[in-house]
Order: sequence, then C-alpha cells, then structure tokens
Amino acid sequence: MRLFREKEWLFSLLIISLVLWLICLGNSPLRDWDEGTVAQVAREIWRAPFGSMRWLYPTLGGEPYHNKPPLMHLLIAWTYSIGGVNEWTTRLPGAVLTALGVPLLYSVGCLLFNESLPALFAALVYLTMLPVVRHGRLAMLDGATITFFLLLLFCLLKARQNRWYALGVGFCLGLITLTKGMMVLPLGAIACLFLIADRQFALLKSPYLLVGMFLGNAPVIAWFVAQWQHYGENFFQVNFQAQTFNRLTQSVEGHSGPIWYYLIEIIKYSFPWLLFLPGGFYLACKKRHTTWSRLIIIGTIVYLGTISLMRTKLPWYVMPIYPFLALAIGAKLSDIWQDGHFKGRMTIFLAIISIAGLGGCVYFFIEKEPILIVMSIVLAISMGIAAWLVKQRDRNFIPVLFSGIYLVLALLMSSQSWIWELNEAFPVKPVAELIRANVSPGTQIYTSFAYDRPSLDFYSDCKVTAATVPVLQKMLSNKSYLLLDNDALQQINLTGSKIIGAANGFTLLIKN
Repeated sequence: MRLFREKEWLFSLLIISLVLWLICLGNSPLRDWDEGTVAQVAREIWRAPFGSMRWLYPTLGGEPYHNKPPLMHLLIAWTYSIGGVNEWTTRLPGAVLTALGVPLLYSVGCLLFNESLPALFAALVYLTMLPVVRHGRLAMLDGATITFFLLLLFCLLKARQNRWYALGVGFCLGLITLTKGMMVLPLGAIACLFLIADRQFALLKSPYLLVGMFLGNAPVIAWFVAQWQHYGENFFQVNFQAQTFNRLTQSVEGHSGPIWYYLIEIIKYSFPWLLFLPGGFYLACKKRHTTWSRLIIIGTIVYLGTISLMRTKLPWYVMPIYPFLALAIGAKLSDIWQDGHFKGRMTIFLAIISIAGLGGCVYFFIEKEPILIVMSIVLAISMGIAAWLVKQRDRNFIPVLFSGIYLVLALLMSSQSWIWELNEAFPVKPVAELIRANVSPGTQIYTSFAYDRPSLDFYSDCKVTAATVPVLQKMLSNKSYLLLDNDALQQINLTGSKIIGAANGFTLLIKN
C-alpha cells in the first residue's frame, strides 16, 4: 500500500513540475549571457555537416568553444533538429531535466527520512522556490546539474541495501562533469563526506562503486583527452585556468561581492519558506546523528562555504544549495504538521507578505499587467488565509502555502516578466531582424553599445562587437557594418556612408 502511495506521489509531482517548468516556456527572448551563448553553440552544432565532429569540438561564432563541456548543448541541438530553432526548443532540455529533480528529491527524502511526509514537503518546497523554477526554465546548466546530483544521492542511498545502485554513482559524476565541468568537485566532495559521516565505509570500498566510477568517467576522460589532442595547451588554459580556477581567486569580468553575498541571495528569493529555515536547521542540529541531518549539514556547510570564499560571485552559483534547504524546511514543516509546534510571529510575517501582495496589485494595475495583477491577488489571498490559519493554530496553513505559491509562480511564468533582466538593456529582436534582413549570416558588425550581447549575436546570426567611437570611425572607413545608437551617430563622420535602416533606437549603416 505504501509503495503504491509513493508511486502516486511521484507521478503527481512529475506532472505538476512539468506544468510549471514548461508553461509558456518560449514566451520571452533569450537572456544574456548564458542563454545566448548556449543557444549559439547548440545551433552551430546543429548546422554542422554530418561528419564534421562539431559535436565533439563545438564552436562559438566559428571559434573553438572551451567554456563548458557540450552535454547540454548537444541536447539542445537535438531539440533543434526536431522542433526548429526557437526559444522553446532552446529551453526545453534544461526545463525537463530540472523538473525531474522534484520527484527525485521526493525519492531521496523518502530514503533519508524513512517516511514520506517530510520527503513530500521537501519536494514541494523545492518545487515552489522561485530561483529553482526561474533558473531551471532558462537555457542554463544549473538545473540539470542539480538533477544529476540528486540522482547521485538516490543511488548512494539505495546502494546501502542493494550494492548494484553504486554503479550509478560514477555515471552521475560523469553527467555532472559533462554538464558543468569542475562543479563535480564540490558536489563529489559532499557525497564522499556524507558517506564517511554516515559510516558507509563498506560502500566506499564496494567494487560496484569502483566499476561505476570507471565506466561513468570513461567518457569524461575520453572527452578531455580529445580536446587536449585537438587544441593542445590552449584548451586547458581556457577550460581549467580561465573558466574554473581563476574564478576561485579572481573577480572574473567584475562579478564580485562580499562573503555574505549568497546569504543575501537566499534571503531575497526564499520567501515564504525562509520563515521555516532556521527551525529546519535547528532540528537538523538537534538530530545530527540521523542520516538526513548529516546530509543537510554537510551539504550546506561545504557548498555554501565553497562558493562564499570564491572571488567571482554570480547569482546562479547558489543553485545547488536549494535541495539541502528544501530538505531542512521539509523536516520542519513535517514536525509542525505532526506535533503542532506553531510560533505566533509566523502570522505577522505571512500578513506582511499578504499586504505586499496588495501593494503589488496596485503597482501592476498602474503598469497595466493583467497577469501580474491576478498573481498579486492570489499572493495576497493565499498569504492572508495562511496567516489566519496559523493564528487559529490550524496545520492546514501548509497546503494553503504550497497551493498559493504554486499558483503565483505559474502566473509569473505565464507572463513575460519572469526574465526581468531583459529590461536592463534594449530588446534585441527588432534590431536583430534589421540585421538579418540586410546582412549575410556570419558577418562582423561593430556597435556603439557598451558591451557585447550574445543574444543579439544569436538572433542576428552575426557577430556584433562593442567598440569605442574612434574604433567605429576606423571600421566605417574599412567598409564594415556599424550599428550605432543616436549619440554615436552624432559623433561619427558619416560622409560617404549609406544608412541601411533603423530599429529600436539603433541605425545600421556601411560605407558606400
């Protein structure tokens, strides 16, 4: 009976996860930086003639691409071959893989807690965390990496009863490496320390684990050897030095922050579940001799400590910590559900969120955003009901929170506001259409915009490089295509040049 119940929950979690991750997935343009870059690499793999080995030696703008291994790019190229090149097919592989992490976390939780309730709550918390949903829907590598890590944990936990599952550990490590390179080091360290803390020494010596490590990492070793033979030392200088180890000791491309940077990120985007996080960690410390508490404590300390000490800071680096937070919060919610340990201040915090929802309703009404108006109303009502239930000491506030946040996220993802970074610069699609209509694919274009935009490169199918006004003047005399904003247009001598067209505040021109 219990097995049947767990299968029902797994299926239900899979369906509601896929709905949330796939709803209106292609309704917004690709984002800089990662999405535009990943999509361009995948398209060049897809376009390459059969036998070109581009799948093994990917390129970006025709140049060797050493940034990350190509597993996700290959999956996207495969979706391009089926559904064409568009936003939906670009984001589909990552979204599906991230959604699979929800039922996987439930399975991991069942093995950790030996009961389904905290596992279910942990999976639902993970499902309704804004950063997990939003970044998982983007054409990035983090959501897939987390899912492979959760699969690794599942294999480790199942291997305690059936050693055959240890074979899967090596394959999961290989998948993580082929997705996000050296991210395998902190995640692999967490898994190893967890086994040691849980006194699973026999598993560490298991021949199944050793064979799995060999078989799972053989493709990884083969890929690195192929890159070294093809590109030589340049590959290792870019992939290992510039893209991995430099980020530990240097602020790459100005992405820096204080040591508490990721704590702020967690606080900003984890409401309302942040209310239960301190209690979850307290419970884990109190029961630190249990398997589930060891994983939460080790995973949180090791991973958060690692990324906090890194000099380069980017918001999505924190993503792998959310499964550990979800497990801690799930344990606390289960404790509340079973023992009724309520705290009055939760009413105040939930009421504040409800009031914020009302404020959002007014703001989005002024901005004329119908979907976001409904989203704010749902947030205000659900948080208000939850606050009232907490005041009545009714444990049903927990399903109200889950359903309310799920609806809020579904409405946000249905709008075109879920990628708010698109508002930081000009919309690329109109400008890209101007370029595509007048310039041959692959042409070098120079722009007066402050920085390069991979999404513009992708949509225009050209290389658009940022340059200063003196450089632009020189390029114009060399009969290069220029993409100028209004300020640059007034500063550059346009004598003898031909204006091709204009779009979205930019003018495209070339010397006659």
